This record gives sequence, C-alpha cells and structure tokens, in this order.
Amino acid sequence: MGGAAAAWVMAGWATLSVLSGSALAQERTPEELERQALAILQARCVACHGESKRESSLDLRTAATALRGGESGPAIVPGSARESPLHARIAAGEMPPDGQPAVTPDELAVLARWLDTGTFTANDDAARQAWTRRLDHWAFQPPREQQLPEAASPEDTSPVRDAIDAFVLERLAREGLAPAPLADKRQLIRRAYFDLIGLPPPPERVEQFVADADPQAFARLIDELLASPQYGERWGRHWLDVARYADTGGFETDVYFKNAWRYRDYVVKSFNDDKPYDCFVQEQIAGDELWPDNLELEGAYAMPPAKVRHLEALVGTGFYALGPEIHESNMDGAKLRYERLIDWVDTTAAAFLGLTFACARCHDHKFDPFTQADYFGLQAVFAGSKVIQTPIVNGMEIADQKQHYPTILAVEEARRAYRLFEQSLAGRQPTAAEERRRQELRDAISAAVLAIPERATSTPSTPFDGLLEVPTVTVLGHERTMLVPEVHVLGRGELARPKQVAPPRLPAALAQATGAAVDLQPGQETRKQLALWLTRPDHPLTARVIVNRVWGWHFGRGLVSTPNDFGHMGQPPSHPGLLDWLARDFVVGGWSIKRLHRAIMLSRTYRQSSAFATSQHLATDPDNRLLWRMNRRRLEGEAIWDALHSVAGTLNPALGGKPVMPPLVNEELTNKAAWVVNADPQQHVRRGLYVIVRRSFRFPLFDIFDAPVNAVSCAGRDCSTVAPQALWLLNNQVAQQQSCQLAARLVRESGPSDPAAWLERGWRLAVQRAPSEEERSETWRLLEAPLRDADTSLPAGELPAELAQLPPAQAAGLMDFCLALVNLNEFLFID
Repeated sequence: MGGAAAAWVMAGWATLSVLSGSALAQERTPEELERQALAILQARCVACHGESKRESSLDLRTAATALRGGESGPAIVPGSARESPLHARIAAGEMPPDGQPAVTPDELAVLARWLDTGTFTANDDAARQAWTRRLDHWAFQPPREQQLPEAASPEDTSPVRDAIDAFVLERLAREGLAPAPLADKRQLIRRAYFDLIGLPPPPERVEQFVADADPQAFARLIDELLASPQYGERWGRHWLDVARYADTGGFETDVYFKNAWRYRDYVVKSFNDDKPYDCFVQEQIAGDELWPDNLELEGAYAMPPAKVRHLEALVGTGFYALGPEIHESNMDGAKLRYERLIDWVDTTAAAFLGLTFACARCHDHKFDPFTQADYFGLQAVFAGSKVIQTPIVNGMEIADQKQHYPTILAVEEARRAYRLFEQSLAGRQPTAAEERRRQELRDAISAAVLAIPERATSTPSTPFDGLLEVPTVTVLGHERTMLVPEVHVLGRGELARPKQVAPPRLPAALAQATGAAVDLQPGQETRKQLALWLTRPDHPLTARVIVNRVWGWHFGRGLVSTPNDFGHMGQPPSHPGLLDWLARDFVVGGWSIKRLHRAIMLSRTYRQSSAFATSQHLATDPDNRLLWRMNRRRLEGEAIWDALHSVAGTLNPALGGKPVMPPLVNEELTNKAAWVVNADPQQHVRRGLYVIVRRSFRFPLFDIFDAPVNAVSCAGRDCSTVAPQALWLLNNQVAQQQSCQLAARLVRESGPSDPAAWLERGWRLAVQRAPSEEERSETWRLLEAPLRDADTSLPAGELPAELAQLPPAQAAGLMDFCLALVNLNEFLFID
C-alpha cells in the first residue's frame, strides 16, 4: 500500500476511534462507509493479511485485493455480506485469531453494511469490472433472438435450405470458404442409420433409398428411423454417458447396483417417447416431489394410467442413485452423505448446466461467478434426500406373492437338510447308500428351486423377476425425520472444517440472469424448486447445453466444443448466433429432441460430404470448426459390437431388462465370481447397451475403443487409435465367431455354390456398397488362396451347418474374407 493510501486508512481509523458505537450504526455515504470498513480491516486484519504477512495468500489492505482473494478465492462478494467469506469468518469468531483484538458487534455491522451496498471507490473500479466481466459472460445471459443472416456469398450457388444453413454458409462466406458438395445417397443413408439407431442399414433398404427420386425420401427415412424402438437405444446410450451410468459402484469391491438398469430402460423409453426435454430434466431431478403418488389400486387389477406415469417419473430420479460408491464409506454416515452430495451437485451442474461447478467446492470458482456459498447452497437443495428402494408393484401383486412363500421355505429346508447330512459325515467318505442319499438331497434342492413360480402374481400387469422377491427400483426419497440435515460451507471443502450453515439456494449469478430469487423455500421440496427453475424457457443454459450435446453427437463436436464447460475457461461457440437460434427454437418447439434431429439432419450442413478438402480450407480452418464439410466419425465400442453382430445376422433385438454378461476370454477379474455369464446364449448377442457396465472392470472391446470414465459426467468420448483395437478385431474370439456367422449368412442367403454372390453380398452387408474392380479382384485372391493350400482344414463340429457343407478350404477362405470385411476402416467409420 502506498504512503498516501496508508495515511488515508489510518486517518479514517483515527476518526473511527472517536465515534461511539451508536454513531457507527448511523447511515453514511458510500464513501464514508467504505473508509470506515477499510479502517476496521486495517486495524484488525492486516497484521496477518497485509504487506508483510499474507496468510493463505490473502491481502486485505484494499477492497480490490480482498475481492481478488487468496487460496480459497475472493474474500468478499459485492452486494452480499452473507455470501462474503470474510464476513462469515469474522462473525464466527475465526478472525482475528486468539490473542488479537476482536471485531466488535458495531464494527461487524459496518462491514456488513458496506458489503451489502456493493459500492466501492474509484480505486477499486478494476475489482468491480473483473466481477462484472464474470457475470457478463455470454453463457450466463438468456439466448438472444437472432436475425437470420444473408444467404451464402454471390459465387456460392448452393441453396440455403433453412436457418442452420443460413448461419453456417454466412460464416463460411466471411472466410471465403465454399462448402463441400453433398454426400451421395449411400453415404447419407449409412450416416442416418448409424446416427439415429446405431446399426448399419440393410442392403435392400439402401437400394430402395438410392432408387427413390422423391425429394422427400430423406425426410421419410428420418421419420422411419425416429419411430424405431432402436432409436431410444442409440440415443439413450449417449445420455447415459452424461449421466455417468454404471451398474456397480467402483473402487476395490465394486458394489453391485441391482436396479440401475431400470434407470437405463427409463432413459431409452424417454427418448423413444420423445419426452419433452424439460419434463425429462424435471423427472430426473424431482420426479418424486413433482408427481408424488402411491401404487394403490382403485378397485381393479389395472393400475390407473396416471399412477403408471408418476411411477415412471419416480424411476427417473435413479439418475442420482447410480453414482460411484466407496464400500467403506458406509462405516461413516456423515462421510457417505457428503460424498453423495458432492456427486449429486457436480453431476447436476455438469449434465444439465454444462458447468465446472465442482471447482467451487474447495474455494470460490477462479474464473466463473460461483462462490462456495453457491456450491454448498446447491448441496443444501439435496440435503433432505436419500437413496431408497421402493416397490414397483402394487399391493395386490405383493399379496399374491405372499401366498407362494412356502415354496421359499421349501428351498431353505431342502438346503438345511443337505447341510445337516454333510455334517453327519464328519469328514469321512460316504458309503454307497449314503452317496445315493446325498444325491437325493441335492435333487430335492433342485426340485424346490424349480417349484418356485416364475410369475408369482395373479394380476395381469407386472411379472416378478425370477425368484420370489418384490421388484424394487432405487430412487431418491426423503429423510424420515422432519428436520432436513444442515449443510455447512466447508473450509477447503473438508468435512472436518465446517463453517456457516448453507441454506438451500440457486447459484446467485444464474438466478440473477433469470430474475429468480436466490434463496429457495426451505423444506422437503427444494429439488422441485430447482427442477422448475432449470426448465424455465428463459434459463440461459439448459436449452443451450442439450442442443449443443445433440449437435455434437451428430457432428462429432458441439458448437461449443467443451459441452460440460460453458464457463470462461470453456471454448466459445463456433457459431454463437446459430446456438442461440437453435436453443430458442428448441424451447418454442416444445423441447422436442426428435424435432431437433429433423432440423439438423435435413440441413445441407448435415448432408454434405466428409470427403472434401482443399489447401485453402486446411490452411484457414484445419479443424473444420466452421463446418465446411461433415466430420468423419468412428463408431464407439458399443456400436462396433452392434454392427459386428448385425451384419452377421446374430444380433438379438430384445429391448430392456437386466444387464447381460457375455463370456470373457483370457480377461482377468479380481473377483471372478462377480461376472456371472448368462446361461442363455441369446443373451450373449444383445446390443452393447445391455452389457453390464462395471466401474472397476470395463468390457474389453468397449475399453479399447475408448469407453468413458463413468465416475463423473462424460463431456464427450475420446477417439484414440492404438494397436489393441486392430488386434481385437483380428484375433478376439468374438470377432472370429461373428465373422464365421457372417460367412454362414452369405451361404444361406446367396446359395452354397455361388462365390461371386457371396462376394457382392458381403460388401453390401458390411459397407453398403458394391466393391470396386480392384476390391473385387483382391477379394477373389483372398477367397482362392486357401484352395491352393493342401493343409487347410477346419473342425466341422465348430462350424455353422452352412459352412460345414463346404470344402474346408473354401469355408476357410470365406471366413477370412468376412474377417477382412469387419476389419476395414470403412466398417468402423460412419463416413
């Protein structure tokens, strides 16, 4: 601090020292109030937080340095004493330290009034401007109404089909760049199929689309795919990345979540139903509070439709019931609760708001206008909530189940009889008669288990799952006590350092942007208040964030390339006007995801080729942020699994249900008993969506093809290129088995004696086109190579019947051809 400033502060303190306590409480001009406040800080605080000593890197000599703060972020929040950590520390008696003169109540009142006014002198203009810049960030302002730009440049003859193209082509024209030509129809139908349902198009549908000259053919194709139940499976998988979905808790013991799959199926159904996104958000955050209900019947077996709908909303809150869980944390209730609150707040902010709100847990956010008070205020929104298991069947079905309870007792008694017999042997070898007795007891156990009815209900609605236990769903409920547990702001985010109580509240900067009150009404419905605020039409982030995600899942990158960080450290939008136009149109259009798909996919921007580049394009925009062509995208691990089984003709299209565990080959698990392979082989060829998602052991194919880390919300999947990917596709038993099944399919569909037809059909199944002359020639060489190898032989017992009837050398050549097809880059990439 300069000499003049120091003299000014000391003069202020000299004046202050002669005033009475009552005089301190009198109203002053802002300038006088600030002089008084800074004088108090000079007298009480700068010994530890001044020029010679700055504990925690905090300097309290001026308002500017206090606002800049120290290790824990800004010490003051302009306009709010209650949110200012400095005021909280002083009011709690934590500052000044013991042995130093304490701040008097009158002095504390002066500091509070100064902070509440939010008025600083000219010396602190920079501090005010820095805070204002945080608040003025584009993402914290509601989307603005946009005027559609002019069409493309005069030399660009490409038609502007819609608003999306208007924004994109105008931006390209400013850079002097021409857009790519349109993709051909074979590329376009492959792109649409993989984008919307995650599967390759059948060759017959490809030829039908290519031959259809109607300008509306592509629009009809989009509607056809959006109506497919497989659409929800494809787009549900995208959202499950955001929701950090898993069937287990992770860490060493990787505890099992037996009901997580019900949330997965809820997500799939929501996408298939085109549930309005605002409702989708509301259900996940507060379905139980917005639509409270019970499952009581009303004089008939059938559940009233409204109650079925409300149960679905309740299942949506499973979003919060499947986060990571440390097994040992259950030994400390406070620690477990805090870990869950951290997960819930961090995931809520990342998934729905696209913010790195977690940064405000240990200190005020370094870049965005969010304080620790904001962070723990959002934790307080969830403070009265807890994870519960609740039945999903009505009382009549539960009563029906009770009548079968003796069958459960029969299993227990049969098992007890067997254990008693084992004990009677006392370690000796049984006689022949005793061995028969042992087998009879084992058979009795099997018979008792098989006697348990698979459907333990007389009602015509929900069957029970296997053994007689009441089906439940894991969701959010409320603490039984009427008192909501208190949440405290925590020093450095450490549970052992509680500070002031944090009431339930919205992040102040975002509340201000929507004109909403910061503080929520306390009680048991704070999540309801949060959900309704998040889905306001004028909310600055909710619509922008989901529109950006959908765009990114279509193009490989969002208009904002950091979809979980819309803050100051995230990337700005490449087309801000387009993002705002899409967000506003999305809300006006009823928050419909399917309507958004249609708008994006019918644009020229989406339909352009990915195979286009010039030196000018590469020099001006090498990353294609301006969308002068379509991005080339590789399939995710689950989509590769699905495509592999689809072209082989083995994919089981069953929807929903418990996760499946296909056989593992040479993969080691710490706990092998945790991987229970399904007895039904048809379960082994379900879609990748249904393969169990363990946090401590990822399914090998998905792992090597960049499955996301699902301890936190996934902003976007990586796309690496590493050797194990090629090795898996060449050598893994699954890849080889499915190549064998594809070979059998070619023989089955094209006849056992027509290799030329196998060749043509194979290419069309795998990559939706006929081979080039060079590819046809190479394929013939591959098919004929084993015929020249006299030692070629295959064990007929391991082959499908279609291949067993062929000469071994011919079968081997055909299988090699099919394995080569699924190893093509063209098979693995959408374009």
